[in-house]
Amino acid sequence: MMTTSKTTENNKATKNILWFDEISAADTEYVGGKVASLGEMVNQLQKVGIRVPFGFAVSAKAYRRFLEHSNLSQQINELSKWLEDKENLHRHEVLAQKAEELREAIRNSTLPSEVETQVLSAYEELCKREGVNELPVAVRSSATAEDLPGTSFAGQYETILNVRGNHHLLNALKECYASVFVHRAICYRAEFGFEQNSIALAVGIQRMVDAGDACSGVMFTLDTETGFDKVVFLTASYGLGENVVQGHVNPDEYYVFKKSLETAPCPIIQKTIGSKDTKMIYAVSENGPDRTLNKRPTTKIVPVPKEDRERFALENEEILQLAKWAVRIQRHYSDIVYDNAVQMDIEWAKDAITGELFLVQARPETAHSTKRNKTVNVFENYYLKTDESKLVTLITGRAIGSKMSSGKAQIIHSTKDIRDFVPGNILVTEMTDPDWEPVMKTAAAIVTNKGGRTCHAAIVCREIGIPAIVGTDKGTKVIKDGEDITVSCAGGEVGKVYQGKLEFVCEKMEIPNEIRPRTKIMMNLANPSEAFKMSRIPNDGVGLAREEFIINNYIGIHPLALLYYEQQDEQVKRMIDKKTIGYQDKAQFFVEKLAFGIGMLAAAFYPNDIIVRLSDFKTNEYGNLLGGTAYEPEEHNPMIGFRGASRYYDPRYKEGFILECKALKRVRDEMGLKNVKIMIPFCRTVEEGIRVQELMASQGLKRGENGLELYVMCEIPSNVIMADEFAKIFDGFSIGSNDLTSLVLGLDRDNEIIAHLYDERNPAVLKMIEQVISEAHNSKRKVGICGQGPSDYPDFAEFLVRKGIDSLSLTPDVIPKTTLRILELENKMGLEPRKSEVLEP
Repeated sequence: MMTTSKTTENNKATKNILWFDEISAADTEYVGGKVASLGEMVNQLQKVGIRVPFGFAVSAKAYRRFLEHSNLSQQINELSKWLEDKENLHRHEVLAQKAEELREAIRNSTLPSEVETQVLSAYEELCKREGVNELPVAVRSSATAEDLPGTSFAGQYETILNVRGNHHLLNALKECYASVFVHRAICYRAEFGFEQNSIALAVGIQRMVDAGDACSGVMFTLDTETGFDKVVFLTASYGLGENVVQGHVNPDEYYVFKKSLETAPCPIIQKTIGSKDTKMIYAVSENGPDRTLNKRPTTKIVPVPKEDRERFALENEEILQLAKWAVRIQRHYSDIVYDNAVQMDIEWAKDAITGELFLVQARPETAHSTKRNKTVNVFENYYLKTDESKLVTLITGRAIGSKMSSGKAQIIHSTKDIRDFVPGNILVTEMTDPDWEPVMKTAAAIVTNKGGRTCHAAIVCREIGIPAIVGTDKGTKVIKDGEDITVSCAGGEVGKVYQGKLEFVCEKMEIPNEIRPRTKIMMNLANPSEAFKMSRIPNDGVGLAREEFIINNYIGIHPLALLYYEQQDEQVKRMIDKKTIGYQDKAQFFVEKLAFGIGMLAAAFYPNDIIVRLSDFKTNEYGNLLGGTAYEPEEHNPMIGFRGASRYYDPRYKEGFILECKALKRVRDEMGLKNVKIMIPFCRTVEEGIRVQELMASQGLKRGENGLELYVMCEIPSNVIMADEFAKIFDGFSIGSNDLTSLVLGLDRDNEIIAHLYDERNPAVLKMIEQVISEAHNSKRKVGICGQGPSDYPDFAEFLVRKGIDSLSLTPDVIPKTTLRILELENKMGLEPRKSEVLEP
């Protein structure tokens, strides 16, 4: 640490230069939010191992002194007076011209001599400290109203990277001053009631972390789409971080479960490889640096080699290190700085020479913090009125938010044309930056070719509450200018642009969250990308998490085709290679992707139980997976054929089942998600149950160890008839009313001729259910139901409650109204409701 004399509060206000180790989070009025945060981290968090590049601030006082010295205050006051007429905010061309004139005046002005001398002296001292002549620095604007909870000035002002030498540093400083008066910043201040001359700008001069040949990115201490705060969300791409922040690249994405960070070996619950096709690096002139900043680009964009694109930018150890730092920072800012729970938005970079990780910025997250005090028991669910199978999907990308919007597409290629944008249209463009914000706020939705979930378009759309689909790659080519389209972000992480102006419904559900029924209300959920959102609905966990959805949608390849990759024909190999980018070990792809899907579900509902049903594909469904036809027999009636428990120990599938076991063990032991229970489907005999459990135990999944509970699906008459024997080897039953109804009544439920006979409320089915509830309770075993019946038929749900079932697992859409109905029924039955538990993250 540089030995600088500590500065008192009184003389901080009088200084033009303040070193990072003199600054705390309380010094926003002197150095702005961004640099105050850097100083706080240097002073309070560096001592616990968090690395922050050192530097100094050119204070807000120096900025004010510059305005006085340059006689610019009068020009700024004239602009403020002109903006008193709110109509002038919408006169974009006139405002842009006035803003450019003011910025040019700033660039052409000279700095006060004492400011210039002190800046260059501090820079010389920083160069000596780092042992580098003309040290590359990042010159970062830091506004006095920036990076405060509830405001989002971040990104409005200039940051210039790879600035070297005195001349370039002084020009970069004035470029930051000029950025106070860019069009977007003027509009933002006016809209939020800030006077144009009320915000002073400080500038941070910080040693650059040379990530040009390494990587960098952004991380948040919550999920950026849903506000779910039990995870750290990270992005990573090669080169300098501005490429990620500005949305030029689709980065890798990672989720880490906070609760297990200090206790589990590897609580990474999701990894998604990004295209990472370009990177930003230092620009170096062959003839040496040009002495005029504006003529010499300080950075440049170059392509990333294919082999680098097809691997993750970060190692697991680095992901975990960054996540631990993020949680430590969040705790510090919540407990010490703000004395209130805040979530954090953090930028990081990896040094290409030393391999060390650094944090280069940290600020309160704004998109969800401003919503935190609003009503939380209203849940919005969007869905289309038209069957999706009948729709034309134009293009897909990364969904931002969970809303829908329809309107006329308007393709805008450059900011020069944004004045032509028609409010209410859907903006389609390559990518956005802060210059686009005035028109973004008038759009019904936004579609971009480039960008990931932390790009500019994504951040702004979350704040203003409109749907966006980013990273579509070819949106501006596929979508026609002027055509009617519908943007849907309601289906999880994949957003879709449909042809036509489609009708949709926004269903608002009032969710009771003070009291809970005695009967546990659990959820049927299979889609990991919906888990964070759905966990907001008051619930008692997940009663049915189907592996089949994850295998179909996140893997798509038969496990044996991955195990025996070398035996596949060339066409299948090519298709497997395309799906498994980033994985040399193809079987590991299956294990990791399945573990990630289950991990996302388990983390979302932690510490409530989630009951994961082992794969229950029928042979024809397994055969539909890539490479599957070579491993599956043809059956005349797959519904009652080679499925469920019978497959797991059979030599024809045993190796595939072992991959499932490895995935589940990874979730429980490496991710630390012990709330995962395992359910065996279609277990015809007790002997089958024993054989499957023995195989699972050989793979480290032994019933009773580390709290592992095993359930059996009750969906075959033998499960009911032999319930007392099944109860000896399982911890509970989950009634699969769909198959149980078919097999009790001898029906093929897909046969439309006899479909009218299919009804879970048939007396024969009800007697079987009543019998298994009784037998389970006599054996002191839990019993629930996860079939469709209780979601479809309120009277069937009431029957189950009256018979004493322990839990109902329902589809998310019916949980609120069913919860109210069960509370009313239990009240009539004289049962006291449970108080809602506040579950710690």
